[in-house]
Amino acid sequence: MQPPENPLDAQLLRVFCILLAERSVTRTAARLNLSQPATSLALKRLREIFGDQLLVRGRDGMVPTERAIALHQTAIKALEELDNLLVDPNRVDPASSHQSFTIALPDYVAPAYLAGAVREFRQRAPHARLALRSLGADFDFEGALAAGTVDIVIGNWPSPPPYLRTSTLFEDDVVSLVDREHPFAREAPSRAEFLAANHIAPTPYSVAHRGVVETHLTKMRISRERRLVISYFAMAPYMLVGTDLVFTTSRHFARYFTTILPLAIVEPPLEFPRMRFYQLWHDRTQQSPIHHWLRQVLTRNRLPGDPAPGQPGPGTAS
Repeated sequence: MQPPENPLDAQLLRVFCILLAERSVTRTAARLNLSQPATSLALKRLREIFGDQLLVRGRDGMVPTERAIALHQTAIKALEELDNLLVDPNRVDPASSHQSFTIALPDYVAPAYLAGAVREFRQRAPHARLALRSLGADFDFEGALAAGTVDIVIGNWPSPPPYLRTSTLFEDDVVSLVDREHPFAREAPSRAEFLAANHIAPTPYSVAHRGVVETHLTKMRISRERRLVISYFAMAPYMLVGTDLVFTTSRHFARYFTTILPLAIVEPPLEFPRMRFYQLWHDRTQQSPIHHWLRQVLTRNRLPGDPAPGQPGPGTAS
């Protein structure tokens, strides 16, 4: 078989992924430590190889073409596989590690998911230390990752910081949770009834990292009755017991609390996008074998019955 006339190498593929994340030649050049002319030349080569403009000018800057969007996830997966080749699993021995790790995560990740990850961590790295810390509005997780005070952040914001590495842990549906005696538990609500109901609305961790539910409602210009605003997601299920309140969240979170509280899961009469839960890390730990092992522990320990994970995010890797 003849080799392609314009071979696609790993560096070009990386430029492509970062270009789609940044939508700017200047920012892509800065992230990859390339000159702007070199990045422009790489974009030109990519356009020749794929026979498509890939990025075109829009009102607010560069926007990807349909072809670029279709290629993006495949390119990310290919880069992930290439990066995995560079990490030698034989160089790490978790059983002898005395290292300390810190994972920051929001409290809407159900304990059942964490339990599996912690169990494997303790079994395979008995001398290592693991710290789990909560995310909050006053916690700069991006700075903490860069400084090394946090190793991994778990989140599900619609748009994670594009310069951080990401990989998907699991995906989940959006459902609503109500008291077992709530009218919605007996009969599915209409759209009007759902929006007129009394809802619990968690405070977002920051303006830049709003949740999937609030982001989607804002995008669709849909408003609901926010009768109770709380700072902690894990508090919400307890506030539902014996009340007329409704809490919209991920299925795995809701399912966990129906096992310990008299609550029922209701399918909302609105179409929400699936939630994607992912782990984020900084380039500083990308080639560390022990950190690679820890990320694999989180990837392996999805909840039983969860859908297979999707593709990693714009930062690529594993």
